[in-house]
Amino acid sequence: MTRVRPVLLSALLAASLAHAAPAVPAAEGAWPRVRKERLQKLLPQAMARAGVDAWVVLCRENDNDPLAAHVGGENAGGTAAFLFLRDGDSLRSTALSPEGEATALRDMGVVDEVVAFERGADVNALIAARLTQAKPAKVAINSSERMSIADGLSATQRAKLEAALSPALRKKLVSSEDLVSEWLSVKTPEEVDIMRKAADITAKLEEEAYRTVVPGKTRDSDVARFLKKRIAELGVGDGWQPDQNPNVNSGPTRGHSNATDRVIQPGDFIQTDFGIRVGGTWVTDIQRFAYVLAPGEKQPPAEALAKWEKSKKGSRIALAAMKPGVRGYDVDKAQRDWMREAGSEPVMWGTGHPVGYWAHDAGPALSGAASGKPPAGSSLRKLQPGQVFAFDGFYAWKDGSSPDALRILSVEEMAVVTETGAEYLNPPQEQLILIPSPVTAAKQ
Repeated sequence: MTRVRPVLLSALLAASLAHAAPAVPAAEGAWPRVRKERLQKLLPQAMARAGVDAWVVLCRENDNDPLAAHVGGENAGGTAAFLFLRDGDSLRSTALSPEGEATALRDMGVVDEVVAFERGADVNALIAARLTQAKPAKVAINSSERMSIADGLSATQRAKLEAALSPALRKKLVSSEDLVSEWLSVKTPEEVDIMRKAADITAKLEEEAYRTVVPGKTRDSDVARFLKKRIAELGVGDGWQPDQNPNVNSGPTRGHSNATDRVIQPGDFIQTDFGIRVGGTWVTDIQRFAYVLAPGEKQPPAEALAKWEKSKKGSRIALAAMKPGVRGYDVDKAQRDWMREAGSEPVMWGTGHPVGYWAHDAGPALSGAASGKPPAGSSLRKLQPGQVFAFDGFYAWKDGSSPDALRILSVEEMAVVTETGAEYLNPPQEQLILIPSPVTAAKQ
């Protein structure tokens, strides 16, 4: 195993703050243009792969569909319908909108056609008439048992829609989950470029936060507050639930959670799981690890370094397994095989997940192999160029604090699938960040 010499944090952050963590100007105002491109170029391809000819999205005020902003329905007042009809490689998009909002939709220019109807009219009857004329073989609707972002159609909305359709059309309704997965998981080159810059900012902010740690004094929650302050200063948002972002953890592994008031001590691994949102749309999900040296130590004990190297190698093995046409399950299995070889305890979490509009986005799950069962669900989905993943390199060992307690290193990076394999979005963490302890620091 190649041993990479760790470096002290002060040497790692030689760049000035102005250069280390700028804003992402390319993301500001990009979404309307990107959204239109995605609808025109990527959606018909996704519909073809999913085997559907029509897609109906219903949008409404106060309880909108999770995908409303992706189709132009984020400003819905009265219920509006967005209808996408595929004819071979071409797509016709129509918004059926109440008067008033229809004017704004025309100005936005998201869809090809905007049809205004009198407020209070039955939009479902208009949908039925359009579908009857189009004669699609399969009609996707946002109703799913497995994918929350493809489950925006309420029970009452679905009942009203089905009541308006003929029996023949009702039989053609299918869940949009395959379509949503195929469409949302693939990002345009411009989106990938935005996410590259955002990933670089995310990692540098984590490194900057470790620079503030004083062992024996700083708490995990202090590090989290520092990062919260920095993202507010930079004008970016949280990558996921604000009260759990970032998760800074120097103690026993706790999974997705908020940072606690635990005081960071010599001998601790510190895990920071952190994501930002840029342009109001694209998110990141990256972890950086530090180790707190004991007073007088120049490097961690050999055992601690070995655990880090094994975790890091798991990440590299997972990256090497990411290729177009490979199932998410196969990427997970590649790392599980390494974990067994490396002597790691089993880890319950999957190797990785798509990331983009949400930290846990639609697309192939890099998971499933830990159960020992045949692949199922989204782990069966195949990787495609343009998909972006956050993925971990795992190494776990018994904590000793209780019979089941585990400590888990999870070297999490982001990568994009290319035509020939996959590449990191930003430079991966090669060296364990080392935090020196003052001579007075002692374990409590």
